[in-house]
Amino acid sequence: MAAGEGTKLRETDLYGPVHDYLVARGYTVRSEVKDCDIVATRGDELVVVELKRSLSLDLVLQATQRQRMADLVYVALPKPDLWTERARWRRVEHLLRRLELGLILVSFATAVPVVDVALHPQPLPLRRNTRRRRAVLAEVAGRSGDHNLGGSTRRGIVTAYREQAIYIACCLDVHGPLGLERLLELGAGAKTQAILRRNVYGWFERPEPGVYSLNAKGRQALSDYADLSAQFRAALQGRGVAASLGD
Repeated sequence: MAAGEGTKLRETDLYGPVHDYLVARGYTVRSEVKDCDIVATRGDELVVVELKRSLSLDLVLQATQRQRMADLVYVALPKPDLWTERARWRRVEHLLRRLELGLILVSFATAVPVVDVALHPQPLPLRRNTRRRRAVLAEVAGRSGDHNLGGSTRRGIVTAYREQAIYIACCLDVHGPLGLERLLELGAGAKTQAILRRNVYGWFERPEPGVYSLNAKGRQALSDYADLSAQFRAALQGRGVAASLGD
């Protein structure tokens, strides 16, 4: 079962139209959250959209797993250029309806892609995985914005944890070696000490007890995540700190 066969569309091509469609309907949209391509929230409602170039059993299995913590789950696919297999697509819609999954089709036949929700899922009466649901909502709340491209694997996903590490790296690059107390004064989060101690990304060094600095790998990370670094640089400037990122 495939949609958009013969095209060179990528999953990331679907992201923009679906993102804009959801935002226009009042959702807060974040991509690449806890392995979900798109997570959209509106009030207490949690919606997950999985982006794929074609429909497959793996996609269906993935989508049904998302139902364990989301209110509504959609699969988003490119709309076929020719609808010569209408009977086949009726069977596909029947399957998705039985599984209580939604179907979003994105047409690229015009200059501006068109999003068509071919099937809305009905809210599931199933018991949610409360712990996983809380983790997804906490991750969305912990991110300062949408700094990922849904379906992309080109760089490490900007999680809330990585955002905090990048902010700490910006503080050290702007202000030089600092202690924990000063980092907290500059707005670093409550997890700062743990992030520095674990040093998961290998960005930080400790030139002396209680003092942390940024190494070459950390400075490269600021370049790799230039958009987020610029945002944090502006925040530091707002705190009256002389910025030097990229100098």
